[in-house]
Amino acid sequence: MSEPDEFSASLGISPEAEMGVHTRDKNSFRGISTRKKLRTLVAHAVNQDFLDEICELENLEWLELHWPTTATSFEGLVRLHKLKRLRIDSPRNITDFTPVTRLPKLVRLEIENAKHLFDLRWMVPLKNRLEVLKLNGSINTTQKIESLDPLDGFVFRELSLVGASVKDKDLSPLITCRSLTKLECAKAVSTFEGFMALADARPDLQCQWFDPDWWPGRKFRGGPAR
Repeated sequence: MSEPDEFSASLGISPEAEMGVHTRDKNSFRGISTRKKLRTLVAHAVNQDFLDEICELENLEWLELHWPTTATSFEGLVRLHKLKRLRIDSPRNITDFTPVTRLPKLVRLEIENAKHLFDLRWMVPLKNRLEVLKLNGSINTTQKIESLDPLDGFVFRELSLVGASVKDKDLSPLITCRSLTKLECAKAVSTFEGFMALADARPDLQCQWFDPDWWPGRKFRGGPAR
């Protein structure tokens, strides 16, 4: 009979598991780096030590870092060469997101309530890889973004900016995102004129703010709102 795994009780993840969920309580995450078969991991309350161990799981394809994410560096993420999907909730201490761009198989990126995400220029290397991008705010906090200009020509199919605001209010960079078919966003990302200009330029694109019923009292494409 094999020796019992010393980490099983605190981790709640079998050594043979391909999917796991763990909420950190002090150092309860210790040993998660031994779960080499994990392909999907949902981790809560991830500090730097917890993240460092996660980054040893080189078979991960799907990683979710749930609130609160208190790690200070994402540099270790570059070891996750198989990662296809990454969700990060409230990374309040992260100022450098560029390690994310060095994940060669990443196709879906979701970042919520990121205090230091204002400038999107770091995302340009992901232009020809991402299929889904979500940059959302939280219930109580608006995700502030300087401009969507760095997203010009991205190949994503879906873009979510729920609970976000865009400083320059300019949606025109999305006109060249030819694969984009679905835009979910807060009204604060642009103006009535901005949404209407995008609707005219991209009639194939779905967005609730193209609907005249969402703009009471405003004219829509030359006619009165219903």
